[in-house]
Amino acid sequence: MNQKDWRNIEEAAALLQLGETATLGEIKRAYRHLSKKYHPDTKPEHAAEDEEHMYRLTAAYELLRRYCETYRFPLQRPDNAHEYDLYDPQEWWRARFGQDPIWDDKKSRR
Repeated sequence: MNQKDWRNIEEAAALLQLGETATLGEIKRAYRHLSKKYHPDTKPEHAAEDEEHMYRLTAAYELLRRYCETYRFPLQRPDNAHEYDLYDPQEWWRARFGQDPIWDDKKSRR
């Protein structure tokens, strides 16, 4: 992807009021929420403004949906990653702080 493509994706995410990361479900929910708010039929007095806004929302949603559909997700664990790095948060903490009495699972008896 080039800079223009990324800029378009960032603008689409901002228009749909999304954060830095979003799932496809979050993208759909944001689009539906904003569609209810800006659909021209909901406020006839602002129909012209809302119609333009709906076109922009729909274009942003379609762009992000196409991006998600064509993005290739890795389906294998990277060679340098340990199993606890990807799956189990307790193992991640234990591997890093297991010797520290604050993070150790074992209760010390005093």
